[in-house]
Amino acid sequence: MHRILKLKNPLLSLMLIGPFAFLLVQCDNPKFVAAKAKAEQGDDQAQYDLGKMLFLGQNVAQDDEEALKWFRQAAGQGNSDAQTALGGKYAKGRGVPQDDREAVKWFRLAAEQGHVQGQAALGLMFAQGRGVLQDHKEALKWFRLAANQGDANAQYNLGMMFSLGKGVAQDDQEAAKWFRQAADQGQAQSQFDLGKMFAKGKGVTQDDGQAVKWFRLAAEQGFARAQYNLGMRFVQGTGVAQDDQEAAKWFRQAAEQGHVVAQIDLGRKYANGQGVAQDDQEALKWYRLAAGQRHAGAQTALGEKYANGQGVAQDDQEALKWYRLAAEQGDASAQWNLGWIFFLGKGIAQDDKEAVKWYRLAAGQGHAGAQTALGEKYANGQGVAQDDQEALKWYRLAA
Repeated sequence: MHRILKLKNPLLSLMLIGPFAFLLVQCDNPKFVAAKAKAEQGDDQAQYDLGKMLFLGQNVAQDDEEALKWFRQAAGQGNSDAQTALGGKYAKGRGVPQDDREAVKWFRLAAEQGHVQGQAALGLMFAQGRGVLQDHKEALKWFRLAANQGDANAQYNLGMMFSLGKGVAQDDQEAAKWFRQAADQGQAQSQFDLGKMFAKGKGVTQDDGQAVKWFRLAAEQGFARAQYNLGMRFVQGTGVAQDDQEAAKWFRQAAEQGHVVAQIDLGRKYANGQGVAQDDQEALKWYRLAAGQRHAGAQTALGEKYANGQGVAQDDQEALKWYRLAAEQGDASAQWNLGWIFFLGKGIAQDDKEAVKWYRLAAGQGHAGAQTALGEKYANGQGVAQDDQEALKWYRLAA
């Protein structure tokens, strides 16, 4: 006979009692005990409820394997909640080997019974071609069935099908209709996309105030793209009074979530002292984070910081490194700066031909400084054959 230790800390009980702890902690939960008794008698709803408790760890130790067992029993009896849950397990590979075909099988069984989440999940599998051949019309069918039952994610996905013309004729008005239904339920992605539609007048009458409203609702839910767009509205004074402090606030929230453009724009705010106290080191921090995500503009800005010794010790080699990374991604300012470094021989051997190469790339993108520099190279015959007409061509383009 086992002696049950009466300990205040259930985690400590779990460690001391060992393999018997799971059962004992569960048995302290009246809801679990009642559900388990019914489940063992074959009640499919109790089996599902028991699986859900185990899956979520609701007042019991979380256990995917045990949850799966009860979901499977309920699903086998035709319980659509359990069928959808079991499909989700296979889709994510949680407690079972990941298997899209098996996921589709269970989602379909639930969907054909009218289960709204099963319909939405099956639509997504068809849209993505997971476990089935990709079929946008079939995806549309299931999204529509779930959307008509009020599922916000299905409404959003249906809106996207109309927005992109996938499985249906492209229709911005229909897209806006479904985005609005999902947005009214608080679906953040729909709120953001509806805001974009109001900003551009796509499928709705153009309205900056409405755009700000929906961006703000999504932003307040932590949706990074909405936070960035709301920040840009404050920068531009579009639909709101211009306010650099508000812009910096929203840029920061997006930047802290890794939104790369928000990181570079927040860095610029610190570099220029707009809406925040000027701080080169803080600017450098945000440029570095964005540059680490291969953002060419941030790499260029970081190169400039090293070139000028702003917020960091002046370092031509480091400047060269960041300019080159950005230039190789096609950033015109970085290409121009890299050309300038080769022309001056700063941190590298002086090389007019290499300077001309980078000036030409930037000039081809319309960079006026590079066009002027390239004109000078042709005028003086540095790195290229001397050619007054070619020099004149580039000077004219720069003018």
